[in-house]
Amino acid sequence: MTARHLEFLVEEISMEAFLRALLPRMLPDGCTFQIHPFQGKPDLLSKLQDRLYGYARWLPSDSRLVVLVDRDDHNCLELKQELEGMASRAGLSTRSNSKNAPWQLVNRIVVAELEAWYFGDWLAVRKVFPKAPQSVPWQPRYRNPDKIRGSTWRAFERILKKKNYFKTGLRKVEAARAIGTHLDPARSSSSSFRRFCDAIAEATA
Repeated sequence: MTARHLEFLVEEISMEAFLRALLPRMLPDGCTFQIHPFQGKPDLLSKLQDRLYGYARWLPSDSRLVVLVDRDDHNCLELKQELEGMASRAGLSTRSNSKNAPWQLVNRIVVAELEAWYFGDWLAVRKVFPKAPQSVPWQPRYRNPDKIRGSTWRAFERILKKKNYFKTGLRKVEAARAIGTHLDPARSSSSSFRRFCDAIAEATA
């Protein structure tokens, strides 16, 4: 059954702000959503199992659950297995284990964190911050946003600071809301962002 409602569990309010700006442009008419931010990744992971047990007793057939977690320094495969294990114990069918049958939940890992998705659509960044260097996507260290070494948010902050944005430090929620308004999935060079978008499109098709 096509999803008419999506529930998102995310690490923090910057991702919530990003999704609230992005999703209205992605979702079909009549599809609603709710976003539940946590107080960081450890908080989400520590509470996720109990939340999933609750969803397993409540989730309607026309709703889907999306768990969105930053990879950070985790091993991607191990983190995905941990998330899939929690869903399985709660009795929820996931996109990964449903074998083409209808699924209730999809786990998506942001590689490595939200700001990497910004590097994947630099045109969107420059619409918000027009003084940002146009050459960033062609620089070897940023060419593949999913493989940027080190902290992507610090790299993003460093680039903008050089152009006199956020002199006192990156305001993550403000940036997330502004860039989410312009980021285009069709332009993105981030594989993890495209996989996220593919799952949303599949759920609401």
